Amino acid sequence: MVKLGIIGGSGLDDPNLLNNFSEKDVETPYGKPSSVLTCGEIEEVEVCILARHGKNHDILPEDVNFRANIWALKEEGCDFILGATAVGSLREEIRPGDLVFPDQFIDFTKQRKMSFYSGKNEVVHTPMSEPYSKKLRDVLISCCGDLGLDFHYDRTVVTIEGPRFSTKAESHMFRQWGADIINMSSCPEVILANELGIEYQNIAMSTDYDCWKEDEEAVTFEMVMARMKDNAEKVKELLLKAIPKIANSDVDFIKKKIRAVPDFPKPGIMFRDITTLLADSEGMKKVLDIFYERYKSRGIDVVAGIESRGFIFGSMLADKLGVGFVPIRKPGKLPAEVVSEEYELEYGTDKIEIHKDAVKAGERVLVVDDLIATGGTLGAGCNLVEKIGGVVVECGVVVELLDLKGREKLSGREVFSIVEFEESG
Repeated sequence: MVKLGIIGGSGLDDPNLLNNFSEKDVETPYGKPSSVLTCGEIEEVEVCILARHGKNHDILPEDVNFRANIWALKEEGCDFILGATAVGSLREEIRPGDLVFPDQFIDFTKQRKMSFYSGKNEVVHTPMSEPYSKKLRDVLISCCGDLGLDFHYDRTVVTIEGPRFSTKAESHMFRQWGADIINMSSCPEVILANELGIEYQNIAMSTDYDCWKEDEEAVTFEMVMARMKDNAEKVKELLLKAIPKIANSDVDFIKKKIRAVPDFPKPGIMFRDITTLLADSEGMKKVLDIFYERYKSRGIDVVAGIESRGFIFGSMLADKLGVGFVPIRKPGKLPAEVVSEEYELEYGTDKIEIHKDAVKAGERVLVVDDLIATGGTLGAGCNLVEKIGGVVVECGVVVELLDLKGREKLSGREVFSIVEFEESG
């Protein structure tokens, strides 16, 4: 399942954002992060919040242990990181109170630890042409539109060392360079996230016009903190709406790759055709990644796939998990001694078989198929595994047809589906 990291400033390390929260004190190879991790759930999505400048906002920008912060969230299993930050506006149209989602940065820091590879006798050049996550940015933009929040996107942020603010000369120079907003925290945070392969996006809260605008008061710390407090409520509202959508963005992508074919195989049936998903490499990668993240720590010994499309997903997943694959087949297809299981169809019965020696006694088995409809085939597959001594951990499918209530017929068994459809006929 997807897990999100949130790196927040003042007002955004609020544990009341989370359900079932707990605090976790961690240590990393780079020392301690800025704060404990506050971990819990938002709309059943796992979230970890870290206070960039400490719980009491007492860590100066140049003293933030960026490497420990990003490493801690990676070790906690975060797939995405949202980094909330106060910024000064370098453009007239970006007003105090507006939100900004940058897509580029200019790094004007001078003395920070920039890489996890420093001092390791290993030369690694991480691509940085597109440092921010378009996926996260698109979700945030959509949610801002739904909430009626003023926002700007695809802008450039320049990060300065701090803790001092810019001179007027510097502020004008950054404008000439093409920067739209300015802060003290985006770099190296986004750089380090990219090194570890974590998608990252800033949620930037405009608090001031830096010091370039002649008819505006020059930025002060008190001004930033006061406006951050006001903006924090907007960002909390945005997070509550965006996080479930971020968690489901891959699921929505996969769902759109599955074609609906009406009146097949007979009138009144809406057939869900996964051949269009199979033909899409990105969609298949997302399917396997979702399955892998769910089962990588479940102690799976064997994946059993049900003929025929369960072979496709099951064998690929078994390879990714580094375990063996067992086929469950239609009668007469397996050459050695088999065990059979009969199950009911809408009209009549059918049967599937497994080799008697396919699973060792006590082995933990994941049963995989492409789809759960009435649940008959999956139930029979689970029964077969248990007949030969295996322990069924869960049934994993790509598609679940909710109106056929197959999950109910598998009462007592754990079932996981990636996408759901209401209408199948």
